[in-house]
Amino acid sequence: MAALIKLRHMPLVQRSVWNHFNKVSRNISTSKKNSDTATTACETKTEDKNWVSYGFDYTSKEEDTNAHHATFFFSVTLCIVFGGVCWAYSPDVHMRDWAQREAFLELRRREKAGLPPISPNFIDPKLIKLPDESELCDVEIII
Repeated sequence: MAALIKLRHMPLVQRSVWNHFNKVSRNISTSKKNSDTATTACETKTEDKNWVSYGFDYTSKEEDTNAHHATFFFSVTLCIVFGGVCWAYSPDVHMRDWAQREAFLELRRREKAGLPPISPNFIDPKLIKLPDESELCDVEIII
């Protein structure tokens, strides 16, 4: 952000872009008057006496306003809006969608084969070692 504000002070940028906004407009009034004299009216910039700075520049109202608008454009539009879109449409890094699709495919395969959705013998009972009654003693078993 600071680089963009400093870019404004470069001579090439000042001559090409920023001088367009700084030109003083001179209008000629051609109203009918008895004296038939042309008057020129110069519009000059007048600093607002009640101007309160945004905190970017305390001496120039134009510099302060430009820096304020640029800062909020980049922070709100680019960071929050485009960052939110990138975050919302980013790929699923935790593979949650993939796991759910695989579960549906497995359920469909088991239904077509006539098997129950989850096998009661998912792990072979011969591989499971359960404790004896003597080892359990007075432990309450809740099923």
